[in-house]
Amino acid sequence: MPDQAASLTVSTLVLRSRQLEIDAVRHLASRAVLVDTIGQLIEGLQRERGASGAYLASNAQRFADMRSRIIQEVLPLEARLRQEFAQHVEPEQGATAKALSLMAWALLGLDSLPALRSQIDKQAMTAHDSIAAFSHLIAGLIELVFHVADAAGLPSVSRQLVALLHLVQAQEEAGQERAMGALLYASGQGSDAHQQRVLHLIDAQERSLRVFSEFADPALRGRWEQQQLAPGMAQLERLRRTLCVVRPGAALDSNLSDAWFDVCTERINALWQLQVELVQRLREDCEARILEAQQDLQDSRGLLRGLRDNPPQRTHAVDRFFDIAIAPTSVPEAAAGTHGAESASLLELLQAQSARMASMEAELEAARRTLNERKVIERAKGVLMARLGMNEEVAFRVLQKTSMDQNRRLLEVAEATLSLPDLAFAQSALSGAKSS
Repeated sequence: MPDQAASLTVSTLVLRSRQLEIDAVRHLASRAVLVDTIGQLIEGLQRERGASGAYLASNAQRFADMRSRIIQEVLPLEARLRQEFAQHVEPEQGATAKALSLMAWALLGLDSLPALRSQIDKQAMTAHDSIAAFSHLIAGLIELVFHVADAAGLPSVSRQLVALLHLVQAQEEAGQERAMGALLYASGQGSDAHQQRVLHLIDAQERSLRVFSEFADPALRGRWEQQQLAPGMAQLERLRRTLCVVRPGAALDSNLSDAWFDVCTERINALWQLQVELVQRLREDCEARILEAQQDLQDSRGLLRGLRDNPPQRTHAVDRFFDIAIAPTSVPEAAAGTHGAESASLLELLQAQSARMASMEAELEAARRTLNERKVIERAKGVLMARLGMNEEVAFRVLQKTSMDQNRRLLEVAEATLSLPDLAFAQSALSGAKSS
């Protein structure tokens, strides 16, 4: 220990700090690959969910061929994700205990897929239950993406991960809307419970996409805004109105199920293309940050080497003064400051690095705050559901209505909900539920 302390220098700490930053970005780059693979599997499972629900709702009269084709496309993605998980188990990947636990949970879901598909083949379950089963698996995969975003330590990358997370969430909500709408159209009649779910999913997509727009770079945000003007969006709105205004039990034109599936798929594909581009930019940003950090590391070493090879001018004067072969002429000024220039240069390097880290931390805090708000609101919804037996849609409407009635942020209402004692909590929530 004394030997280590004696060998510790400012330059050692500076260089080590830079190396750790490079390692962190490399870990994040490998996680970006994992996120890409998860995203591709989610997209495939979303399509399978929609086709399976419509297949069951139509009594196996529709979407059979599409479903079989999608399954064949999803199987290689399952195998690829398993390979990615195997790589991230290695210690050098730096996976957290939480990440490995989420991977294990996702593997349980993948292992259950053959039995789920077999039940759907035999029409041994309802369309609603099949949609719920796929959504359960997809939710776990999205949680893994969420954990990667929450664990990121670089602000520019964190902003992209927050945008990505909410884009993935919006795509999942759009996928659930496609599945529920296809179920309704294929069944040929309205259902109040399913229609309410569709309305909730439309609202949820808008919330997710607002956060995406806030954190995405202007180019991607502009691309999405432009896509809202596509002709398919007008058709989607017409089909949404038809779906949502029909009375429960009244007839729906089952022939519209294909049109609904196609127009929803067009919108989801637009979201998917944004996701592909965002992941690519994330990976490119990681690569750029690694190169930048490596260059800084080389510059730091070069600076220190240059200082050693080219000492300040006063040190030359001191050397001449104490050289016994040369007669002294005058006492060099500030002879004690032999290493002053090196210390000053290192101090400048440390100050620049500290300023950069402070700026990074401010941006990172904004990203973490957005992620934390989502966590708190989801927990408040869960508490309402558990304590009062509400479903997710009603629980969110209670929080939302309370927010509007009290002119408070949704986050504040969620925090208050979590802190209320059971009795007061029940009275307040039930009052909100009755008036909503």
